[in-house]
Amino acid sequence: MPRSASTNRELRERSRERILAAALEVFAEKGYEAASISDVTQRAAVSRGLVTYYFASKQSLAAELLDRWLDGIGAILTLQGSADQKLAGIIDGSLLAAVSTLPIQRLAISLMMQPGTHDVFAAVESAKAAQLGEIEDVIRSIFAERGAADPAVEEMLLRATLEGVTVKLAIYPETFPVEAVRRRLHEGYGLPVPASPLPITSPEIGRLRAE
Repeated sequence: MPRSASTNRELRERSRERILAAALEVFAEKGYEAASISDVTQRAAVSRGLVTYYFASKQSLAAELLDRWLDGIGAILTLQGSADQKLAGIIDGSLLAAVSTLPIQRLAISLMMQPGTHDVFAAVESAKAAQLGEIEDVIRSIFAERGAADPAVEEMLLRATLEGVTVKLAIYPETFPVEAVRRRLHEGYGLPVPASPLPITSPEIGRLRAE
């Protein structure tokens, strides 16, 4: 009995998601530059032809993963409440995302920092320019509502701080005290003390060391 169109679409989507998941694993293990399409096909247990049917190149695989990562950042646009509640939500959401999606965070950091792959990141960022601009404006409006003298600088400083935390977390996932840093950020911005910890495992304050 022939498969229905909806069944075929579902099977295609599953195959595509399996390929993306395999690519993320391979990029995380080997690094973007060292990884190959063959590595991805082996990890996904699919033919090379199926991979290239969905993704013309390794670059297009990375671009799709980055595209989804940037879409995730867009969750900021759905935050509700007062300016303080929104700012707390940005801090907590960013830290939680950094902990729970370390492989894609590492990929994004790698593509941003390496001269040979920066263009990949820049192209995806350019394609998302409107959405990213909207996110920046939302953060700036939060700081404006809180009475900041220069909301644009505050937005850039917050993003730089959270991105720096993400870099350290990507390097030292076993020893980075996420919860302590979160509470310090809340304190630094004059926000109420969080009522409960984030639903993650967070080490006590010690030394940042790779394990």
